[in-house]
Amino acid sequence: MSTIWSPMCDRFGIDSPIFGFAHDVETVAAITNAGGFGVYGATRRFPEEITKELAQIRHLVGNRPFGVDLVLPPGMPEYNSREAIQAEIPAEHTEFVEQLIERYNVPEATKPGMRTRFIRSKEIEDAQLRAVMESDVDMLACGIGAPADVVGEARERGKTTLALIGSPHHVPKAIAAGVEIIVAQGYDAGAHTGPIGTYSLVPQIVDAAGDIPVLAAGGVATGRHIAAALAMGAQGVWLGTAWLLSREHQGDMHPVNRDKLIQAGSADTVITRSESGKPFRQVRTGWSQAWEAEGAPAPLKMPYQDVLVGDLLGAIEEHDIEPLIHSGAGQSIAYFNDVKPVAQIMQGLIDETVQALQTQGQFLRSE
Repeated sequence: MSTIWSPMCDRFGIDSPIFGFAHDVETVAAITNAGGFGVYGATRRFPEEITKELAQIRHLVGNRPFGVDLVLPPGMPEYNSREAIQAEIPAEHTEFVEQLIERYNVPEATKPGMRTRFIRSKEIEDAQLRAVMESDVDMLACGIGAPADVVGEARERGKTTLALIGSPHHVPKAIAAGVEIIVAQGYDAGAHTGPIGTYSLVPQIVDAAGDIPVLAAGGVATGRHIAAALAMGAQGVWLGTAWLLSREHQGDMHPVNRDKLIQAGSADTVITRSESGKPFRQVRTGWSQAWEAEGAPAPLKMPYQDVLVGDLLGAIEEHDIEPLIHSGAGQSIAYFNDVKPVAQIMQGLIDETVQALQTQGQFLRSE
């Protein structure tokens, strides 16, 4: 049976250079156990939850490698104080959210939303990092920001360091910080993403990175995409949207969300700042349309937007407000139309990549 290989396989002892990001413990473990490299998105988890959940993944994967992803943006508040943030939110934004609540008849949330469980702050960031550093996780991935001191400590503790970037201009800073792997994340990608398309971005990042290996992200959904990524100089791929409809992820997925993802095509996603204050690609719904409408206020910067909408976002799912339920997803969502086990998704990607690489040979001609 044919398979695919890159130096990433030997470096980490993985079967295929496919790195999979998910916010769900079972999904991350399944990606690793299927021969890839699972990465757990923990940026919205309390430190004690990170400690517990990384231990759960380790139990499920044994000695196989896996990573954890944190978002470490510069300029965040010093302390975890919701009151301090709320005091600075303009009245027009509060009124707009109240109008949304009234228009869609959204009952009050019974608990803080995912974005308001705590305030993205230096205080929380430091505590999250302590939990990660003291764990036996194999990789620390930095989704936004890669502080040199954090990268340095992680490397000292034997953890591989990785940064996701969306522009060639970010490469020198990542290299100076000491990052060991770079993910070139194109405009196609779900959730927080940049302005440059994957096809344009990846070769530029590869050239700028020199000896530092690059993974391609954004719009990767089939073996043809993986073959193209390898042809552009990447040593592997980073996928997130691919696992949203995995069987393992369904315990963490609202049924309405699942149905919207199944039905969505590439043109049904939109980039909005209304989720977090930073550009965030998600499935287009009444939520994004409300913030795009004439007269809507411009979303606030992070973490003010988090505090403004966090409880409402939680209430929307808690009380099944169908028009506003949505999910982060990349343009690759068009390729995923049913629920399958992670292992089946992974094997399909590998088989398609092998076929695509073999097919490429027909375009070579000896003179």
